[in-house]
Amino acid sequence: MKIGLFVPCYIDAFYPGVGIATLELLERLGQDVTYPTEQTCCGQPMTNAGCVSDSAAAEALFVKLFSGFDAIVMPSGSCTHHVRAHFDAIEQTDAVRHVRANTYELVEFLHDVLKVRDFPWAEFPHTVGLHNSCSSLRALRTASMSELGEPAFSKPKTLLSGVKGIRFATPARPDECCGFGGTFSVTEEAVSARMGLDKVRDHFHAGAEYIVSADSSCMMHQQGCAERNHVDIRFIHIAEILNGARQ
Repeated sequence: MKIGLFVPCYIDAFYPGVGIATLELLERLGQDVTYPTEQTCCGQPMTNAGCVSDSAAAEALFVKLFSGFDAIVMPSGSCTHHVRAHFDAIEQTDAVRHVRANTYELVEFLHDVLKVRDFPWAEFPHTVGLHNSCSSLRALRTASMSELGEPAFSKPKTLLSGVKGIRFATPARPDECCGFGGTFSVTEEAVSARMGLDKVRDHFHAGAEYIVSADSSCMMHQQGCAERNHVDIRFIHIAEILNGARQ
């Protein structure tokens, strides 16, 4: 399988280690991975702001770079959801339809496509609280939603359970939004900041040393809330743990 790795623009700028860990992890698992160096942004920020037509150039470049791969994998639920559900600013050619149908968030690719369950090189002797972004939870369905009253499941937790030494803390409201929400955190700053603080305190009081997530955007927001309010908790992307980080 030929895999094209997309590293979202904000990860490339602020959390390059997440992109490196994703590449190394996929290669550890025997995958043929290419990172097109001309990649920029998937166009999500413009579409989220209501400027759909302004996403066209970013979407067209994305399709040009990734349409030749069997699968496109990225360490971000929100970007994955954008490609699948909102790649509408350009003509829907066969190449566009191929890209939309074969783009995966890292967790679902590992869990559903490669069906990996063990990570023998990984050890993380810490207690973690698992945060699922709204996009990964309610759009990609990588975990169960409490509002549906459905049987509990969690693809990220299934993967992390294959890591030696890891322990899980259970916050009181495990699938509540952290308040980031892209432009929401700008237009409703006070509400967003309070939601983020509530989230990190919930994990902290549950005994978590780390908050782990498949979305660095949510963690960036929560980390800022934690630091401003002196909540002693750390943050790490799931790709880094699965790739063997032992911070």
